[in-house]
Amino acid sequence: MAADCEFSSFSSQSEESSPMKVQSEESSSKEVRNWLELPSEVTCLILKKLGTIEILINAQRVCKLWWKLCKDPAMWRTIDLSDLKYCRDMDLDPEKVARNAVDRSCGELVDISIEDFGTDILMEYITARTSNLKRLRLVCCCIYDEGLSNAAKKLPLLEDLEISLCSFTRESLEVVGRCCPRLRTLKYNKWGDGRPRGECDEEALAIAECMPELRHLQLFGNKLTNDGLQAILDGCPHLEYLDLRWCFNITLPGDLGRRCAERLKTLRRPNDPTHDYEFHAENLDRLANECFHNVPSDIDRSFFDDYEFDYDDFFSELYE
Repeated sequence: MAADCEFSSFSSQSEESSPMKVQSEESSSKEVRNWLELPSEVTCLILKKLGTIEILINAQRVCKLWWKLCKDPAMWRTIDLSDLKYCRDMDLDPEKVARNAVDRSCGELVDISIEDFGTDILMEYITARTSNLKRLRLVCCCIYDEGLSNAAKKLPLLEDLEISLCSFTRESLEVVGRCCPRLRTLKYNKWGDGRPRGECDEEALAIAECMPELRHLQLFGNKLTNDGLQAILDGCPHLEYLDLRWCFNITLPGDLGRRCAERLKTLRRPNDPTHDYEFHAENLDRLANECFHNVPSDIDRSFFDDYEFDYDDFFSELYE
């Protein structure tokens, strides 16, 4: 009997000290960690990785805590509206989604990216609610000279501007240069088709005359000539990076080529590879179809006048 007790005691001790049991207990403890106990700052960083549209449509609906965090204006200092998959899947108007995101920023917005949609009316809505914007990215938007000019007049802190696959006149670029004295980066990229069609230095002259503080300039597919390039080098003395890919009116032998090599830290020449270009040449036709699909020929902008759908009211019933 005593032996049985001793064996039972030894067996019990062995089980308690068994590595397998200890490992099992550790695994169990790891499995029950509660993500809601993470510091709010950490949770916000995780949520920001999801992107603007997914936060509005999905993430904020997960729980009450995430709902409250997604209402914090600090979450909306950067707004990225370049992926419209969720809007298309749910048949939502991206302009109304954009307005909701801008409203949540409560004037703290400093960086916004809009792709495949966007109008003068939306730009007016954005600039009426923030003057702190430092970065503006517009790709394939239905925004015109007046809309860009009016926006620039309200964005004195703008440092980084991309207006790709859009078309503006020299006058509107001059307004941007005069009204945004802190502008350091400009990406003004055209469609391009792999061969030159005409020559035009109007845009290059506007950049040269009105944007003297530029450090980074990308002009993919532009029609500027050597004269326009010379003007840019004269008017932008701080320029360090210049991308002239698909600018086939440019030739860089002799003095102009040497000047570029001496002045610039990085020069992308007209025939340089485009594999690292965001809108790779072979995808331009697809982008064009996406950008202009279902755009009415008369551009009836009254469709976007009313901000009818209130996403806050729609979701607040779940958590408030």
